Amino acid sequence: MDELALAERLIAYDTSKDDGLRAAAEFVKGWLEARELRVESREHEGLPLIIAEAGPPTGPLVVLHGHLDVVPAFAEQFVPRVEGDRLIGRGAYDMKGALAAMICAVNDASQQDQVRVKLICVPDEESENVESRSTDVLVKQGIEADFAITGEPTDLHIGVQAKGVLALRLEVIGTAAHGSTPWLGDNSILKAHDIYRRIETLPFSRQSSDLFDRPSINLARISGGDAFNKVPDRCLIDVDIRYLPGQDPELILEQIERIADLRVVRKFHRVPAIVSRQNRYVLALRAAVSSIRDGEALSIGRDGASDAISFLEAGIPAVEFGPVGGGHHGPREWVSISSLSSYRSALSSFITGLPSYLGEQAPPPQLRAVEG
Repeated sequence: MDELALAERLIAYDTSKDDGLRAAAEFVKGWLEARELRVESREHEGLPLIIAEAGPPTGPLVVLHGHLDVVPAFAEQFVPRVEGDRLIGRGAYDMKGALAAMICAVNDASQQDQVRVKLICVPDEESENVESRSTDVLVKQGIEADFAITGEPTDLHIGVQAKGVLALRLEVIGTAAHGSTPWLGDNSILKAHDIYRRIETLPFSRQSSDLFDRPSINLARISGGDAFNKVPDRCLIDVDIRYLPGQDPELILEQIERIADLRVVRKFHRVPAIVSRQNRYVLALRAAVSSIRDGEALSIGRDGASDAISFLEAGIPAVEFGPVGGGHHGPREWVSISSLSSYRSALSSFITGLPSYLGEQAPPPQLRAVEG
């Protein structure tokens, strides 16, 4: 089974639901065991994790990290279909296509004896339970890896930076009145929308960096009102802010808290992901990617956060690297079929070429290192 057939099989599981996650994890486990790879099953809060290993017992350890879960979709989006070079379906780009190629690359790595390769397949990267992620738990339990690649969408570029996360639940305070006389009240739902627009214009929102033109600010959820015939006096809004490397989340929070009639009731913070462009593993991956694509492979910034930060916070260099595609979380999510083969090839070339690169090669002379 090649990476395309494997990706199609994975897309067919509705892994936005627990039953689909368990069925998909069993399939992945069986596929790996059938190829005599070392496989371990674990659980995190009732959801399955799959860990597989290939290569020798000693040597540099590279982690290939992916997630099985997807955001919810309609039933027809879990029926994969091919249109030209595009494989279309929920999770094709984020990130079952990449995961399929990673699974194949781990099997490829069993044919070499110098680099240890560990596949970590998690069930909760898309989960709203941001305070208890399985990747965080695994890393804290002790994964002594030398380098990690998480297969988030990057169009065959190497993501060396990702924005940080400041997720806020804000309570907006209005004044209640009878629904027939709304002019006597202060509608908190309408006010919440105005407050969100004010947040979009705060000073932090107009800043940029070398890899990002601006932070991302999204109004993700509104909840307000408790009666049909009443002007709502309380409203909750969830605001998802992806801030830039170099920005101070506390200063962002201070700017928001100065807005009148607003109270922060919950917040979640995750720092930006930054890895040195001069890291030898990064440069070895760059060399492998450059062999299968035209143009510069290194140094892009990712608007979305990822589990790469879990490794970085533990002192393990990590990047985002995935195949070509588009429309993730949208109605026509797709991944390039040809890029899946290129992606698998780049991962395998990186693994087989790593020992000589670590031992002998210096950064290519034409590369100008810039630290962000």
